[in-house]
Amino acid sequence: MRLVEIAPRSGTAFRLAKGRVLRVIDPQGSQVSDLLAFNADDVREAISNGRTFDFEETIRLTAGNRLWSNRSNVMLEVVEDTVGRHDFLLTPCSEATFRHFYPDRPLHRGCLGNLAEALAPHGVEPDAIPCAFNVFMNVPIAPD
Repeated sequence: MRLVEIAPRSGTAFRLAKGRVLRVIDPQGSQVSDLLAFNADDVREAISNGRTFDFEETIRLTAGNRLWSNRSNVMLEVVEDTVGRHDFLLTPCSEATFRHFYPDRPLHRGCLGNLAEALAPHGVEPDAIPCAFNVFMNVPIAPD
């Protein structure tokens, strides 16, 4: 087992072999983890919220659900979930996000910048970064 601690406002990327388990925890609380998955042999195949919603027939993903790729292949399976609320609707925040919603606050690169830096050595360009599975992010959804 390998432990990787990811500092707040940063990111990392690594290979996860088929059949291996990735455990994501939030030791300090109130943190969100933008989780992506790419096919190591062809990074044009990536996790897809649209395919996942279609094939899992829900937007409320939890234990027993699978996360699908843009090529309709299972990339990950949620085998345990002690939280029960995660987001797969919102795109990774970026400098443009903060400029749009918070024009009077200081800018920072956001999750998109963190992901882009971590994924660059693996051949993933910023424009190829899809909507992330936001572990621990509770986005309330109302009928309206």
